[in-house]
Amino acid sequence: PAGPRPRRLTYAAGLAALEGLALLIGGIWMLVRGLTGQPDDRQQAVTGGVTLAILALLPLLAARGLLGRRSWSRGPAVITQLLALPVAYNLLQSDSVAIPAGIVLAVVAVTALVLLLNPETTRALGIR
Repeated sequence: PAGPRPRRLTYAAGLAALEGLALLIGGIWMLVRGLTGQPDDRQQAVTGGVTLAILALLPLLAARGLLGRRSWSRGPAVITQLLALPVAYNLLQSDSVAIPAGIVLAVVAVTALVLLLNPETTRALGIR
């Protein structure tokens, strides 16, 4: 579709990129701690770090696609948000400093879902 990219689409791409960067940073942090620190299980720490780093590709690619107004990008972006909601719920159930992280993650995921499912976004991506 012609015309400028809607702000909602840009904001959704920004939130997806933010989540992807957070996953990538978390994965690298876990990997480094697993290799250099004294984790309870080194193999589990390294595997978790690599897994998070690979999972970061989904929202990062979706963000790039959203900015380029690619219709395929909404699916991975929505899936990322749907996967983030149970993670946020688990963080909210903890008795630690993870509760604020759960609140932030829940707000970001719900906000991104609203932006991604908005009719203006759908039209901008050329989805019928």
